[in-house]
Amino acid sequence: MNLILLGPPGAGKGTQAKKMIDALQIPQISTGDILRAAVKEGTEMGIEAKKYMDAGGLVPDSVVIGIIDDRLKEDDCIKGFILDGFPRTVDQAASLTDMLDKAGRKIDHVVSIEVPDADLLARLTGRWMCTCGASFHKIFNPSKVDGICDLCGAKLYQRDDDKEAAIKVRLENYHNQTAPLIDFYSSKSLLRSIPGTGSPDEIYAAIMAVVNG
Repeated sequence: MNLILLGPPGAGKGTQAKKMIDALQIPQISTGDILRAAVKEGTEMGIEAKKYMDAGGLVPDSVVIGIIDDRLKEDDCIKGFILDGFPRTVDQAASLTDMLDKAGRKIDHVVSIEVPDADLLARLTGRWMCTCGASFHKIFNPSKVDGICDLCGAKLYQRDDDKEAAIKVRLENYHNQTAPLIDFYSSKSLLRSIPGTGSPDEIYAAIMAVVNG
């Protein structure tokens, strides 16, 4: 089973991928993780990627595709894989299709976890931190006294990337990149949209119904 998991920041892709790994016995392939691993291991593609990363630039699609190609040839991917965070653009999706075609493989399903932006904003802007390392969430894990840490009594703060303005930029970028990708996979009859507003167990059940269907 070869799967792509799509979804905006805060949709719960990581949570669902962990459950899917256990159920399907196939690995989750995260672009960021395998880039870092390739650099650390000093593979040919990893050395190439490091040049761009050290210069503060984006790693070209050709190098990312090469690293993913290397990763998908490893033994744990024989039965399949879950791609998370890739592809991000139509060009990357087309390159991935070509790469898999050459290997005699194909994508079975592209699962898109759909969550309204208003819900995502509430989820992503609700996190508050403490200098002692404690973390709270206004909806899912509120502190006993608003704005005060339960553990040490210090005032809670919000990280810059959890603030509403930053989250809106992340969501806008996601929509700009992903809308064409959704059309790309819809045209190939591979896209499966899953509502991401229920409980994690409900969302997981919907995903597995698609995968097992």
